Amino acid sequence: MAQDQDPWAAPGKNSQPSNNKPADEPKNQGSHQQGEQAPPDLEEAFSNLLKKLGGNKSGSNNNNNGKNQAPVQFGKFLPLAALLGAVIWAVSGFYTVKEAERGVVTRFGQLHAIVQPGLNWKPTFIDKVIPVNVEQVRDLKTQGAMLTQDENMVRVELTVQYRVSDPAKYLFSVINADDSLAQATDSALRYVIGHMTMDNILTKERAVVRDNTWKALNEIIKSYDMGLNIIDVNFQSARPPEEVKDAFDDAIKAQEDEQRYIREAEAYAREREPIARGNAQRIIEEATAYKDQIVLEAQGEVERFQRLLPEFKANPTVLKERLYIETMESVMAKTPKVMMDNGSSMTVLPLDQLLRNKAQQPATQTAPATQPQSAVNSQPVLTQPMKPAQPSAVERQGRFN
Repeated sequence: MAQDQDPWAAPGKNSQPSNNKPADEPKNQGSHQQGEQAPPDLEEAFSNLLKKLGGNKSGSNNNNNGKNQAPVQFGKFLPLAALLGAVIWAVSGFYTVKEAERGVVTRFGQLHAIVQPGLNWKPTFIDKVIPVNVEQVRDLKTQGAMLTQDENMVRVELTVQYRVSDPAKYLFSVINADDSLAQATDSALRYVIGHMTMDNILTKERAVVRDNTWKALNEIIKSYDMGLNIIDVNFQSARPPEEVKDAFDDAIKAQEDEQRYIREAEAYAREREPIARGNAQRIIEEATAYKDQIVLEAQGEVERFQRLLPEFKANPTVLKERLYIETMESVMAKTPKVMMDNGSSMTVLPLDQLLRNKAQQPATQTAPATQPQSAVNSQPVLTQPMKPAQPSAVERQGRFN
C-alpha cells in the first residue's frame, strides 16, 4: 500500500518515504488502513506559511528543522508588534484645530461632525478633518467690459469682501464656493450695469451701483446656500473706452465743478442768510420805533394844542401870529436863502448861488473881489419882485382864514 502524504506539509516534503521513521509507524499505517486521518500540525503549517511569504521555497530535507525554528521565534513577537501598531495608530489620531478655524470631520467621505478649536482625536484612516477658517475676511475682485443701458461700453472694477459662516455648507453645498461666488458677482454686476446709463455710472450714481450690486448678489447666492456672508461691496472704478476717455474726463470734471459751485453757493447762502435776517429784524425794529415816535409826537402835539386852546379862545390873533412865526422859522431853517422885509417889497438873497458864482470867477479877473451891498441888491437876476405892499397883519391873517 502506498504511503499517504501530509496535506499540511510543504510541497515536496513527503514526496518520498523518509529513512528515519518513528517506531510507531506500523500503528499509524494500520490506522491509515482503517480510513482514519491524523489531525494537522498547526505549528508546522504556520511555519510553512511564513516560509512561503518569506520567499524561501527551496531547500533540502536535511536542514528543514533548522529553518522552521526562525518563523516559530518570529511568531512570538507578533502580539508585541500588534500592540505597538495599535499605540502608534491611536497616537496618530490626535490633532489640533486653530482658534480661527473649525474642523469639518468626514467619515468614509461622508460629513460626520464639526469640531471646535482645541485638541481633538480622530480614528486614523477612518475619519478625515478639513480645517476651514471662519474669521478671515476674504477678498474677491472682478472686472471687465460691460454694456450699459444706452448701449455704451464701460470697464468696471468691483471688490467683494466675504466670510465663511457655515464651514459644512461651504465645503459640500457646491463644488467650489469661491468660484461660484465669483460667477454670481459677475452676473449681478452685469445685471446692474445693464440697467443704468453710462453717464450715471461714471458720475453721480456710483453709490447706487454698489448698493444694487450688493442686493442682487445676496439674492443670487441665497438659493445656493453656500455658507458665505457678504460683508461689503466696494465699487472701485468705472472707465469709458480709451477712444472717448478724454471727452468723458472733461465731462466728469465739469460735473465735479458744478457740484463744487453748488456747495460754495450753499455755504454762501448759509453765511448770508443770518445777516439778512438780522438786517430785516433791524429794519422792523426801526420802523416800529419810528411808528412809536410819530404816534408819541402826534399825541404830544395834541396835548400841546389842547393846552393852547384856552389861550386861542382868549386871543386868537396873537396865537395865530405866534404859530405863523414858529412855522416860518422851521421852514426857513432848512434853506440857505435870506428874506428881507423892507415894508413895500420882500427881497430874497440866494446865498448859495452867490457863493457858487464867486468860486467860479477866474483868478485873473481884475474886478474887485467884493462889491457894495447896494450893487449886489441892484442886480436884476438876484432880485425877485413881490406883491404890492399891504399890511402884514392883514396878509398874515388872510393866510389862516
